[in-house]
Amino acid sequence: MTLQLGDIVPDFKQASSQGEISFHEWIGDSWVVLFSHPADYTPVCTTELGAVASLKPEFDKRKVKVIAVSVDNAESHKGWISDINETQNTTVNYPIIADEDRQVANLYGMIHPKSLNNLTVRTVFIIDPNKKLRLTLTYPASTGRNFAEILRVIDSLQLTDVHGVATPANWQDGDDCVVVPSISTEDARNKFPKGVTEVKPYLRMTPQPNK
Repeated sequence: MTLQLGDIVPDFKQASSQGEISFHEWIGDSWVVLFSHPADYTPVCTTELGAVASLKPEFDKRKVKVIAVSVDNAESHKGWISDINETQNTTVNYPIIADEDRQVANLYGMIHPKSLNNLTVRTVFIIDPNKKLRLTLTYPASTGRNFAEILRVIDSLQLTDVHGVATPANWQDGDDCVVVPSISTEDARNKFPKGVTEVKPYLRMTPQPNK
């Protein structure tokens, strides 16, 4: 199955380190970051799970739930979590899905046979409260994921969903934003009282509306 941006993500029921997860019910009205791992006790993934645990307050602040998935069973996950907590000096306080039968991996297109010998690749999915897929990023096995970038994308999505702007290259929360092409310059000057700078007719900038 090939998921595309804007698709409603597949629902599933699967065991996890925190009990059975009914995914759509678990999402509720939250944003979600789902991130996959090829197997338990893998070194790069150990650092990633620890990094996400350390950043959990930042995800909570944005009303984002985080959930990992790995192909080993829930008991294996619990042992791995103990190692993660010890080595990364943190507490993993979010669930890891136990995807022994590859149900989730197949539903979400995580099996890339040419990449990892039929194990799940390391992908990040950002899902909005309407259960629509808003971002996917797939990393090579050798490169740890940048979760500060995931938070940056969430900030952009949550901003742009509400305020009729887009965010430019390397944007950080608080930076100027791009006026979307569907809004005329005249309407933009009314909509954005902080001001609109017309760099080119198609490139208009405005201070971040909610700051």
